[in-house]
Amino acid sequence: MPASDKAGKASGPSKRADAVRNQQKLLTAAAEVFVASGVDAPIREIAAKAGVGMGTIYRHFPTRADLVVAVFRHQVEACAEAGPRLLAETDSPFEALRQWIDLFVDFLVTKHGLANAPQPDSSGFAALHTYFLDRLLPVAEQLLDAAVEAGEVGSGVEAYELMRGVGNLCIGSDGDPRYDPRRLVALLLRGLQESDAS
Repeated sequence: MPASDKAGKASGPSKRADAVRNQQKLLTAAAEVFVASGVDAPIREIAAKAGVGMGTIYRHFPTRADLVVAVFRHQVEACAEAGPRLLAETDSPFEALRQWIDLFVDFLVTKHGLANAPQPDSSGFAALHTYFLDRLLPVAEQLLDAAVEAGEVGSGVEAYELMRGVGNLCIGSDGDPRYDPRRLVALLLRGLQESDAS
């Protein structure tokens, strides 16, 4: 095998890793811009934030919908990966659950206006509903089960009910400065703790 072929093969995985890192950087920048300016933010604003040309964004994501879906998936993955980490790093499983729910609320409320995306009747994102549940429901179940085992919450709540309840509270926040979903989510979590005492 020629040396140039060997060198090419050796650099292949490194180039692939660089491409993945660059795409992650782009998605992180897009998420930050969507937080600040909404999903209709100019692509040039995302390109400037990511430090890339607009052509790079369009090469990876030919349409805005492609970019929004990719950011959604990127944020779901970050939320999914946070659950086990919080459980390992926190003494109280309920505190790990509370912190994870905070991240989930961040995702639903402040991340790029996609609070309605997990809804199965949202035609543009219908395919993401299954993905969303497949990735996040097991994490919620793990955290909730650990809190139940530790005696920190009662056993009568299903993880799906909890996620759906939190999601519904977040959807109600659209554009109303008098509505604070975080306060109501905190009340919901307090109710979980009190259900153990009853």
